Amino acid sequence: MSITDKAPEAEDGPEPGSEPAVRPGASETDTPTGVAPEASADGPAESADDGRADADRWRRFASGDGATSVDALDGDSAAGRHRLTPIHRLGRIGRRAATSEWTIAALVSAVLAVGMTWPLARDIDKVIPHDAGDPLLLTYILGWVGHSLRGDPAGIWDTNSFWPATDAYLFTDTLLGYAPAALFATDTTSALVVYNVLYMGSFALAFLGAYALLRQLGARVAGSAVAAAAFAYAPWKLGQAGHLQVLSCGGIALALAMLARGHGWSLKDGFKPERQRPGWIVAGWLTALWQFSIGAGLGVPFVYLLLAIGVVVGLFWLAKRPRLRWQTLVADGLGGAVFSLGVLWIADRHAVVARAYPEAMRDYEYIGVFSPTWQSFIIAPEESRAWGAAHELARAKLTWPPEQALLVGFTLLALALAGLIWSSWTGWQRFWLALGVGITLAFAMGPNFLDHGAWAWRLLYDYAPGFDAIRTPGRLVIYLTLLLAILAAGTLTRAADAADAVAHESRVDRRLVVRAPRRAHALLFLPIVLVLIEGMTVARNVEPPEAPVDMSSLEGPVLFLPSDGRDTRVQYWSIDGFVETPNGIAGFTTDEQSAIRQLSQSFPSEDAIAGLQDAGIETVVVIPEWLPGTDWDGMDHETDPFGVEVERTDGGAVVYHIGEEETGLE
Repeated sequence: MSITDKAPEAEDGPEPGSEPAVRPGASETDTPTGVAPEASADGPAESADDGRADADRWRRFASGDGATSVDALDGDSAAGRHRLTPIHRLGRIGRRAATSEWTIAALVSAVLAVGMTWPLARDIDKVIPHDAGDPLLLTYILGWVGHSLRGDPAGIWDTNSFWPATDAYLFTDTLLGYAPAALFATDTTSALVVYNVLYMGSFALAFLGAYALLRQLGARVAGSAVAAAAFAYAPWKLGQAGHLQVLSCGGIALALAMLARGHGWSLKDGFKPERQRPGWIVAGWLTALWQFSIGAGLGVPFVYLLLAIGVVVGLFWLAKRPRLRWQTLVADGLGGAVFSLGVLWIADRHAVVARAYPEAMRDYEYIGVFSPTWQSFIIAPEESRAWGAAHELARAKLTWPPEQALLVGFTLLALALAGLIWSSWTGWQRFWLALGVGITLAFAMGPNFLDHGAWAWRLLYDYAPGFDAIRTPGRLVIYLTLLLAILAAGTLTRAADAADAVAHESRVDRRLVVRAPRRAHALLFLPIVLVLIEGMTVARNVEPPEAPVDMSSLEGPVLFLPSDGRDTRVQYWSIDGFVETPNGIAGFTTDEQSAIRQLSQSFPSEDAIAGLQDAGIETVVVIPEWLPGTDWDGMDHETDPFGVEVERTDGGAVVYHIGEEETGLE
């Protein structure tokens, strides 16, 4: 399959193994969109066969093929197929696969991901992107998933951190969809490599998924590539660089592309019954489930989006009664059932946590602190190389800039606004896309929308299960960016169509079908440069701090002090042995963890030691350089408590062995 400017359904066969709809050697871009070849006016009407032969002759003449037939060149004739050996056939398949549109798109997405995150690939086993906070937490989660699946899959829910809490694995997004990769995380270094590969891969998948969706909808190559880059490298993602679960949004676009392709639907051509492909439908449902399994923060809105699309499709079917293949119904039934069961299983586990830990629920006023305002979508995060410094004063007015600086990209906005007026999409399609942008904007603003969000987020918060546990409505900017990308792709597709139409009308020989020169189409790729410039970051990669103590030698449960936001480092260090510890960071603080922290603030007093012993703590590790400015500031770590074995490590930590058997205290 070569790179063409026709929709993907016209490029691939209906299903693997079936006959292609277009001869492999025939050019699929000979006829510009909306332009048909003109009939010859040089004599009486000829038969259809003579017309096709004449067209073939002119095509061979234009391409310099001489007298060799197109079919013979392709090996599609009976004689050609008979002469080819199996090795030659495999070679041909390999060449076609290597030069196919999707192979090239995948390579481009990978190269862009490595380039835009460089030098992360160079230092993949030494550094972590953005900061040593949430990225280390997510690296720990990957390490825990791999550790559990290798040893005790049933025990995955009760992590070593947040001891003695149960179901602590569900305190934050689980990254369960990355379980196959997590199996390779066997220590802190390998866990770092796995995280960094997934980090770069999240950008690659976002580009490839958006590109596939836009091509399926009917956008041409340049428009799809530029809009896909705008989705994958939107400036708001720079502020979310520490949240792999948010960056991992490519599965959303890819699942939608697969489902649309499987049902034979595109914006350009509408519903085409002959293009139904059940295999893609099943793949789409499975991809949607995989996306949900990465984290409920993005997964819950995605489930409701699929539900809304299902309702619209159902109403369309009732009104139009289009012809559906029985295989399509089976694929939807099977894929939808697997998706629903998987979602319900994961949702049920989260419901258990919500009942057991009421403190996990977010108050509506609390959500408002993290919700964006009207201006947020044109304010860049501080990590933006292009706009970060220029928007510093605007960010100062926000209550929580990391979640409220959500610039979608000025290049994307300009192309999308142009697409509302001049586009390959129809007027009604543009109207619905614009309406979708408005609705998404209203929901994304959470309680900061009109009337305190009473007619938008408040309805979801009160009546849609799952939304009351979401802290950051602004992350719905993912869908806002995707809708704007569709509008932008329509603009560039219209430009490509117009260029081809002008070239075709200006041709000298009326018997030929002419497209605009490649250099003219290449100009339509230029906006991608502006998109990528807006997506560049000033954030540096950081080296995770070394553990100040041999984690695997500690007797747990181990309490690290001070216990605060730096608990993510403790969790990362605990990959070495996974010793039990009450330390941990999540979207909320459990009552047990709060009690242990409060009890330890007077450590190493006798009362604190006795209280921690009663709580079951065996070892306390104090990191003196962390103490200033915390609730533990002023702790006397120079004097050894009576009857307690104290060890001072080369890493600067002070280890107190307070277990009753070791201290002899009752």
